[in-house]
Amino acid sequence: MLDDAAGNILSKYDPGARRGLTLAIKTNYVTTSLSNCRNVHFGIDNGRIDAGWTDAGRPGNAVNVFALTVHGGQLYAATCDPGKDGAGHVYRYAGGTDWIDCGSPDRSNAISPLAAYQGKLYAGSAWYNMAGSSLPPSPNDTPGGRVFRFEGGKRWVDCGRLAGIGSVYGLAVYGGKLYASSRYKPAAVFRYEGGRDWVSCGTPDGRRVTTLNVFNGRLYGLSLDGGFVFRYEGGTEWSTIGKLPDTTQTYGFATYEGNMYVSTWPTATVFRYDGDDNWANCGRLGKELEVMGMAVYNGKLYAGTLPLAEVYRYDGGRTWTRTGQLDTTPNVRYRRAWSMAVFQGKLFSGTLPSGHVYSIEAGKSVTHDYELGPGWRHLAAVRSGGSLKLYLDGKQVAASGSFNPGDYDLSNDRPLRIGFGDHDYFNGSLSDVRLYNRALTPEELTK
Repeated sequence: MLDDAAGNILSKYDPGARRGLTLAIKTNYVTTSLSNCRNVHFGIDNGRIDAGWTDAGRPGNAVNVFALTVHGGQLYAATCDPGKDGAGHVYRYAGGTDWIDCGSPDRSNAISPLAAYQGKLYAGSAWYNMAGSSLPPSPNDTPGGRVFRFEGGKRWVDCGRLAGIGSVYGLAVYGGKLYASSRYKPAAVFRYEGGRDWVSCGTPDGRRVTTLNVFNGRLYGLSLDGGFVFRYEGGTEWSTIGKLPDTTQTYGFATYEGNMYVSTWPTATVFRYDGDDNWANCGRLGKELEVMGMAVYNGKLYAGTLPLAEVYRYDGGRTWTRTGQLDTTPNVRYRRAWSMAVFQGKLFSGTLPSGHVYSIEAGKSVTHDYELGPGWRHLAAVRSGGSLKLYLDGKQVAASGSFNPGDYDLSNDRPLRIGFGDHDYFNGSLSDVRLYNRALTPEELTK
């Protein structure tokens, strides 16, 4: 049980120049979902983006990709299909622009959150009010409010309904338990007790707790009711740790450089939590109104917006750099870059209303897209010529695409940091840390 990101093993990285290397065990909570859970990420950069955002296809008839989650070496997408005969689905990425349908667990128009828990993928069903994105109403008014466990193929096991809830918003894993929140009123947070049993965890003064996040051993929640940030105190108790200025809704969490960040509406501002109800303004993203999904990827923090579905990179202070617009659907009021996940060394983002997923590669990365298990593990990150490789317990488990080694001069004047970096302080134990000025052979790594 690990109630925090495992964090960085080491880094030697200059964030201003985007030059250097990072090695981390990454956990990203993105809007509704646990998008990356203990995935090993080794990346290098020299300020390079070899290509812009690439269309990775549309999962089914999706209008919104509510969630992107990495589990068991695969990338999964949870969608909203508001058509009369439509329903929320979960899809598995098959590469290129192809997606494989993993079924529709419920008849409601959306699957909202995804999370890996106890070695399985879980999904929450929801009825999504399309008016919230200024889109025509859905003729499918079937309520959701259930959580399901994926058993492969198109098989889903019903794990119960959240009492009185028609739309599950978020999922999080805390204290060895699965927690779920409600999108609409009545406000509710529940803890899973196995089978089909869920226990109420209360709410702060009747306000909705929607987005969930685990940080430094505590469970936190955001709200669409007043721009608050809450902390769970156990039982049915919650405390308020912030009312963010000029904010009526709080949307997304991220853990970046050992701090917790929160995104907001209606000024598209991101804030950093400095403890004791203190929040630092980290700037507005362009002229956008809302910041939704945020994720740490290869040394930097990225965030998606509304109404243009743009994605920005955080460059320190109050500076955000636009990387592109993902959704260009004409004649709509709002476009959203809602969900994010890091998979196969790239950053993926899902959109509304096009329902497409896009990816980008900044520098070069390699990821082990499985939840790293407990206990002592031997990790090795190797740069050999024009490729990056990851080894786990002496076995190669991942390799990057090829690149020109001359494009990646990683020299910088920043210190080598062991147990810290772009993501978080390392939460665990390190032993026998070694750095070599050459690439070890596979035979050397198996000794």
